[in-house]
Amino acid sequence: MANTTFSGPVRSENGFVIANKNTTTGNVTDSSLHSSANKDIRRYYLQEYWKRRPALNAVINTAFSDADATAAANTAIRLAEKVANKDFEVLGTSMTTALCTFDTTRAGIIITTAGTDQNQAIIAPHLDANQTSWQTVPWGTENSTIWECVVTTAASIADIKLWAGLKLTNDQLIVTDANQAFFKFQTDATNSEAFSDFTLLHFVHSIADTDYISALPITVAADTQYHLKIVIDSDRKAAIYVNGIQYNVTTTAGSTGGTAVTTGTEKTAALTEVDLIPYIGVETGTGGAKALKVHSQAISRLIFE
Repeated sequence: MANTTFSGPVRSENGFVIANKNTTTGNVTDSSLHSSANKDIRRYYLQEYWKRRPALNAVINTAFSDADATAAANTAIRLAEKVANKDFEVLGTSMTTALCTFDTTRAGIIITTAGTDQNQAIIAPHLDANQTSWQTVPWGTENSTIWECVVTTAASIADIKLWAGLKLTNDQLIVTDANQAFFKFQTDATNSEAFSDFTLLHFVHSIADTDYISALPITVAADTQYHLKIVIDSDRKAAIYVNGIQYNVTTTAGSTGGTAVTTGTEKTAALTEVDLIPYIGVETGTGGAKALKVHSQAISRLIFE
C-alpha cells in the first residue's frame, strides 16, 4: 500500500469512498458510510448509532398524574421516557420495549421478537407529528435520497423474515405497499409470497403497484454482517449495494419468485414520486423468538431538488 502526500487540497466532483481490497480475490469494495465521509453542503444528513435504545411509542407519550398516590408510577414513567430514543420507536405484533436491548458483544442494538409465530420486532422513526426529523423531513424519491444500514444476522436464521429499506408502511408483505424499495430475506412463503430460492437475499421495489423482485447472488448466513444501501439518483432510479458491491436490479415484474441478477450497474426504472419511510424488521415464522442485530442507519437527501 502506498501513501501519497499532496501539497494542496484534493478535489472530487462526486465524493470520496473508503475502499477495501480483498487480498485473496483482489475485489475492491466500498466500505464508506455515506454520511461519515466528507459531507456535501447541498445535502441533508442523518445517522443513528443507537446511543439510546428505541422503546414503544407509549413510553414517550404516556401521560402522568401529579397525584401523590401515583408518585412512584410517575417516577418510573419519567425515567423510561428519559432513557428512550427520541428519534426511533419499536413496534410490531407482541413487541415490547424490553425486547430491544443493547448488544453487549457487538456495537448497536438487538431487536428480538416474542415467541409466537408471526410475532415481529420493527424499528421505525417516531411517526408522531414534530417528534423527529427522521419522519418530518420528506425522504422523497425525487430528492436523490440515499439510505443504508449495517445489520448482523443472529445465530439462527431458520424460520425467519428480515426486511430493511424504504417503504410506505412497516409491513413486510410485498403486496402491501404500492411504492417501495427494500431488501428482504425469508425462509418460507408468507400469504403465498414465495421466493424461488429462500436461501438468497432479495431486493424488492414497487412502482405504482407493480412489483419487481431481484434475487441477489448472496446466500444469507447466520451471524454475518451486511451493509445494505439504496441510492436514488436525480432521475428517481434506484441503485443497490450490499457490502460495498453494486448489483443489477431486475426489470421483470412479479410479486413472487424472483429474477436472478448479478453484479452490475443496472438500476430500477424511475420510481413513483413519493415520500418513503425507513423501516428495519424481523418476524418469526415459528414458535420461537428471532432476532436481528442493528448497528447503524443513515439517510440523506438533497436539501432542495
